[in-house]
Amino acid sequence: MLDSKSLKHVVTLKKEKKKDQNFSRMAKEGLSSVNHFLFGQEEPISDISAKRNARVGTLYTKRKDIKEVLLENFQILKVLGRGSFGKVCLVEYKPTKEIYAMKSLKKDVLIDQDQIENTLLEKKILETLDHPFLVELIFCFQTEERLYFVMPFLRGGELFQHLRRFRIFDEEKVKFYSSQIGLALDHLHKYGYVYRDLKPENILMDDEGYLKLADFGMAKHLKEKDEKTMSFCGTPEYLAPEIITGEGHNRSADWWSFGILIYEMLCGIPPFYNENIERMYELIKLAELRFPRKIKISSDAQDIITKVHININKLFH
Repeated sequence: MLDSKSLKHVVTLKKEKKKDQNFSRMAKEGLSSVNHFLFGQEEPISDISAKRNARVGTLYTKRKDIKEVLLENFQILKVLGRGSFGKVCLVEYKPTKEIYAMKSLKKDVLIDQDQIENTLLEKKILETLDHPFLVELIFCFQTEERLYFVMPFLRGGELFQHLRRFRIFDEEKVKFYSSQIGLALDHLHKYGYVYRDLKPENILMDDEGYLKLADFGMAKHLKEKDEKTMSFCGTPEYLAPEIITGEGHNRSADWWSFGILIYEMLCGIPPFYNENIERMYELIKLAELRFPRKIKISSDAQDIITKVHININKLFH
């Protein structure tokens, strides 16, 4: 098997793409190597200049009645969002008229940005961890240039959108939401996964008001209970202090972020937020947790947030 360094030689640089509009993103022989490296497959590659989106293979289907999935089976209705490695579209599965969310990832970008391991882990979590508060994978397939994850479309959108609209939630609603996210995190931890990017933008709502945790691109699998990972990743205002200090983190980092989430839902802003990121990091590491006087927060709600904050700080200071 090729290593990632050698695979980077088959990825076209952006400046080369700009010089020649007809220049293929990848060499024909390079595509076979990419598929082999990503999924252990090495299938015949068709003429990409004639058919860029030729089928390479169906990688997963949850539907027992559907064995093969093709890109041509889907009609793109609109783009829901764009990210560093691809985009998410609202699509219709033509044979059944069902509506899904389809995440497409560019293979060359995944390799160039060293995201292969993270992508494979995300696929594994989506297809194996069956839980009512985790997003599930319905189909996974690939073309010569892209990898596609097809998931249920959750009509309620992001929790972030609702929080921005209402600014704060009442305590009963926060209790309802946080219990679901807590159960989702606990299920991930049970199988050795650390989520590492909890925030309102990564929490989706269905049409009945229930939540599902989505986007496992930053998740990490830890084999041992006390094992730690040293990666610096996540959203600044939600980072646990041990991530910032580089002392290594594990599942406790998710519970810190869980406390931040509860605080933001109750108060409308994370507790240590500052426009200056470096200053915010200092506040996360050293500042005392305080609650706003103008918002009534019960002693029980303050207690759970405070205990998460104090207990984790004791471990690393």
